[in-house]
Amino acid sequence: MARSNREIPHFYLGSAIDMSRAVAWLAQTNEKRLLPERLIYGVLLIKAVALALREVPELNAVWSEDRPVLNPSVHVGVAISLRGGGLVAPAIHDTDRLSLDELMSSFRDLVQRARAGRLRSSELSDPTVTVTSLGEEGAETVFGLIYPPQVALVGFGRLTQRPWVADGEALLQAVVNASLAADHRVLDGHRGSLFLAAVDRFLQKPARL
Repeated sequence: MARSNREIPHFYLGSAIDMSRAVAWLAQTNEKRLLPERLIYGVLLIKAVALALREVPELNAVWSEDRPVLNPSVHVGVAISLRGGGLVAPAIHDTDRLSLDELMSSFRDLVQRARAGRLRSSELSDPTVTVTSLGEEGAETVFGLIYPPQVALVGFGRLTQRPWVADGEALLQAVVNASLAADHRVLDGHRGSLFLAAVDRFLQKPARL
């Protein structure tokens, strides 16, 4: 993290995303499933980020030998808190190609092995971008530091109930603050904004994730 803060010229963008459709779809889907088969909210966020990386591929890169190197595969790193303290952010390989059920299975396996100290070296070295989510009890907004040699980190705060205007009507909706930490050597604010807009768009159609 000291290296990240010293070497990477960070810039930050944030956007509030209406999650009411995604939360409702998730609840309806899980009602029909046995407990071990249920999806968690976080996998929707991870999959939306993976799909948005296809539209703004500059973020799916690493900084190497004074230049960005784009990765043809999307390997999203997920921040996992360890029981003894600290974080690791191993990769879910080919995240954009996984169904939500496959992603849920991979995520559950990754968390278990991370906390048991049984991660593979490739899972720690392969992430092309990292997602961190503060869950239900965290702060509303997170501004993280990029994991070198990656060039971006995507953060999600906790879900909050917030007044929201939709179709000219004021409603109380579930909203999450999404943030992007990006390397200014690789990306500018315009492309970063397009990425966050893509994440939002994918989350509005959860059944298609």
